[in-house]
Amino acid sequence: MQPDTIDSLPPLTERLTKNALKVLRDRRYLKTTDGKTEEPEDMFRRVAKNIAGVEASVYGQSVEATARIEDDFYRIMAALEFLPNSPTLMNAGGELQQLAACFVVPIEDSMDSIFEALKSAALIHKSGGGTGFDFSRLRPEGDVVGSTGGVASGPLSFLRAFNAATEAVKQGGTRRGANMGILRVDHPNIVKFITAKEDHKELTNFNLSVAITDEFMEALRVDGEYGLVNPRTGKEVTRLRAKEVFDMIVDAAWKSGEPGVVFIDRIDAANPTPQLGHITSTNPCGEQPLLPYEACNLGSVNLALMIKEENGVPRVDFERLERVVRTAVRFLDDVIDAGRYPLAEITRMVRGNRKIGLGVMGFADLLIQLGIPYDSWDALRTAEELMSFIHQQATAASVELAKERGPFPNLAGSVFDRNGTPRPRNATITTIAPTGTLATIAGCSSGIEPIFAVCSERHILDSRLIEVNTQFERIAKERGFYSEALMEEILAKGSVHHVESVPDDVKRLFVTAHDIAPEWHVRLQAAFQRYTDNAVSKTINFAQTASRDDIRRAYLLGYEQGCKGLTVYRDGSRETQVLVTGTGKSTGGPGRVDRRPRPDIVYGMTRKMSTGCGSLYITINEDENGQPFEIFAQIGKAGGCASSQTESTARLCSALLRLGAEPDLIVKQLRGISCHLPTFVNGTKVHSCADAIAQVLEDYLSTKKPATTPKVDMPIGNLPTNGGKAVAMTRGACSNCGSSALEHSEGCVVCRLCGFSECG
Repeated sequence: MQPDTIDSLPPLTERLTKNALKVLRDRRYLKTTDGKTEEPEDMFRRVAKNIAGVEASVYGQSVEATARIEDDFYRIMAALEFLPNSPTLMNAGGELQQLAACFVVPIEDSMDSIFEALKSAALIHKSGGGTGFDFSRLRPEGDVVGSTGGVASGPLSFLRAFNAATEAVKQGGTRRGANMGILRVDHPNIVKFITAKEDHKELTNFNLSVAITDEFMEALRVDGEYGLVNPRTGKEVTRLRAKEVFDMIVDAAWKSGEPGVVFIDRIDAANPTPQLGHITSTNPCGEQPLLPYEACNLGSVNLALMIKEENGVPRVDFERLERVVRTAVRFLDDVIDAGRYPLAEITRMVRGNRKIGLGVMGFADLLIQLGIPYDSWDALRTAEELMSFIHQQATAASVELAKERGPFPNLAGSVFDRNGTPRPRNATITTIAPTGTLATIAGCSSGIEPIFAVCSERHILDSRLIEVNTQFERIAKERGFYSEALMEEILAKGSVHHVESVPDDVKRLFVTAHDIAPEWHVRLQAAFQRYTDNAVSKTINFAQTASRDDIRRAYLLGYEQGCKGLTVYRDGSRETQVLVTGTGKSTGGPGRVDRRPRPDIVYGMTRKMSTGCGSLYITINEDENGQPFEIFAQIGKAGGCASSQTESTARLCSALLRLGAEPDLIVKQLRGISCHLPTFVNGTKVHSCADAIAQVLEDYLSTKKPATTPKVDMPIGNLPTNGGKAVAMTRGACSNCGSSALEHSEGCVVCRLCGFSECG
């Protein structure tokens, strides 16, 4: 499709998927003015007009030239060839005008700096951004505090404070902020940091990464020791065996996927402005290393559309790709001037370095169209060829902008290189970012990840819908093996690889994240990294049966291959999944677990709680092991909805407990639910009747010993088994749309159907 054919396309409401339209409406991408809600075309026109406006206001373009540039911006977005990061789509042309996705805030070793950083983070989260922090400068726990003669509480205590503040501040009133917390591997508190999230209730608003140094990796190579250094004094305080610390990192990542690792010396070596300081942190998903007070300004090209046919053979359309890349670079550079930033320091740094991050999405879709399996050498060659071309064209476009506008202001030395060519307009130009929501809008695969699934399941009210990968459906129908029964079989088995009626060449092409060996995930990330200025967001997926040695090998391969960091995830290792064990068979039918019977006599306690609806009486009864077995709740004199809803909440809690659910899970789900009549009990806010039940159960659990009730195995359907244990894992249901398309990807929990993301 050429630029001048956009007007001949059907309206976006016909081209966008139902999920894309739902994301745009539900997540407030479409603005409401004068009682009317934007159509998708209106949104893209609003964004294009706002961003192109700086061409005239800042750079003196004529009215006619600005209009042409606005049309160019509109065309690449409306054609779904390129999309900027979510804040730009949401806020451009609006009152907020905060267009950046994430920021890095510095933390120095003083209370003033720590709480100034906390204040800055709150303002950023309020504006809709995420934040990255390096806690490595803080003196270790137990160290001296000279001003008081006391002892320091250490980085972990302040991490928890930042986490609590994030919980309290909703992003733009709709979502909690995402954070990255980094600690150097040579900090004296590194062991506590590594194990901080073994309790999954800890630091829930943070991704954690260990900053790995080259010195550490060399000590690991020779099985030697390395020094832990007190950042306050700069002196070594002890030495540790590198292998033992590395094994701790591997063990923690095997258990929960965290911490990740960033190879900080490699990242800082690529710092384009070393005169301004060292790079010590990244944005929440790790793909954008930033100096203090820098922000990331990201956008992605939809590779799924960069295909043309030559003599009936699909090829990459490099002409179209060049056009989109060059227009996107100009767009992203204009975003820097159009944006309004939450802090003056951020404005100075962002406009001084003018970093942009042009990346891609739809890579897996492109491979399928080319007939190339994701886990193949051809895929690696394609990745390098594509990203090399994109980087080359994006850099050329940035240099052209520098001829018009000058290179980025913070550039040290001559504005010309040795050949007399102006240096780029932007300090960095390319980044491979997560595109969970953007990919849903564009209707393509996310980032450089493999396809999520061939089939996914969605529940809407009483309806059960099966979502099928459009390319698989097309091929299956063309070749005559499509059927509803086949889709059900693929859904039940989790992969086409276990379905006999799917031809072998189709099985080879439609590999999903867990069909692919971790080595290929790492090598694919490294292939893109070779031609990316910043870093690459990618999840290295492992089967539930993966060993710690498998995780270890992936980390070492990533370092060897030149990656700037790695995020791993072993299937089933976090609470957001329903962990499937056992034989994969159930006498109660697919997906069913029998409830424990209720004895004739049980014992418990009753507590009275004041709520906005009246006095609430909550009874918790125990089982034979002294653990919660059932809950009853009754409003004193209330009737109607208040009484019935409270009773139904208690009944559902009882059903979960009798099915073997952990009581902490119920507390987590109910805690903080709000209604219009909150109240206070002994200085503690009771948000609602549901919150009151959670508080009583939480207090009750605090008086009990750790649960001894055996966990109930939850077999789902006829899952493929390996030695009697299920190997296909369900990832749980999306809290936004109820689908089974929830997965850990690109450093976040994302839903591939509705675009929900824990990272916003």
